[in-house]
Amino acid sequence: MYLHALATAVPATTFTQHECWDIVQRSKVRERLKKRSMLILQTILKGDHGIATRHFAVPAIEGVFDLTSDQLNAAFRAEGPALAARALTAALAQAGVKPAELDALLICTCTGYLCPGLTSYTAELLGLRPNAFLQDLVGLGCGAAIPALRAARNVLSAQPGATVACIALEVCSAVFYLDDDPGVLISACLFSDGAAATIWRSTPGPSGLRCFDFNTLHLPAERDKLRFEQRDGKLRNLLHRSVPELAAGAVARLWAERGPRPVAQVVTHPGGRDVLEALAPVLAPHSLAASTKVLRDYGNMSSPSVLFALEETLRASHPNADGDFWLVSFGAGFSAHSCRIGL
Repeated sequence: MYLHALATAVPATTFTQHECWDIVQRSKVRERLKKRSMLILQTILKGDHGIATRHFAVPAIEGVFDLTSDQLNAAFRAEGPALAARALTAALAQAGVKPAELDALLICTCTGYLCPGLTSYTAELLGLRPNAFLQDLVGLGCGAAIPALRAARNVLSAQPGATVACIALEVCSAVFYLDDDPGVLISACLFSDGAAATIWRSTPGPSGLRCFDFNTLHLPAERDKLRFEQRDGKLRNLLHRSVPELAAGAVARLWAERGPRPVAQVVTHPGGRDVLEALAPVLAPHSLAASTKVLRDYGNMSSPSVLFALEETLRASHPNADGDFWLVSFGAGFSAHSCRIGL
């Protein structure tokens, strides 16, 4: 399938990590945390851990840790479709496609649950046809963007003349949770909100770039190292200290199976500073500069992050006859996924 557009969007509200620390200091949540937990938050938010700024969609983020589960889900319902629609509107403009010309819309997310899903709300906002195919992919975690692209490829295989939109959308601020668990504390310092939208057809677009050679890896024995659990009606992120090594090992297995076609650039989900440091020797000598920049400018947006990194990479270069871009994402499950962007 061929890429016709790629566009991203983030909420207007931006905070530096130092500003996030100021919010924590003013929050009532500090009364519930141990001194050690406050020191962890201070060390990450006031130090250089690869993130400079993050964007949040939940209004009045200063009180996010005191919101009920109902209030958090209401924020996801209000802000998620709006952010998805912004990214998709920009992608449609790039491709010269009207919303009514879309035959299918796929959206992946793990930071909220709606029934009907995000696709219903986003389709309504943009005015998609009533018979457009809508598919929501939920629960795939940070690695979801590439499986979502694989699902879009399957739609195009069944309907070669279709125009398909695929969105990775996360409102991580709608699942912010805080207690004394180090993994929970680190998660609160890493994650942020964003959306990335792509448009695909079975015929080449202006760039001639296509997406192909999908691969995936599931390690259910490691599931509890990185996943959401329910706690008091809220989603609580489990983040084990071994995640950087798990990610590096999973990516190494996919990298070994990439096949003989040359790779000009590697585009990876950023995850976090420690994750990128663990990936660097596995993917050497390829630079991870684009992913590093996305992490610094936006934080870990979960599933959209790898597409933000692809957008950043495409600003500097394009795949050509000498090599493809190799995309890789990973997350809950524990799972990892890869594909190629090339001519």
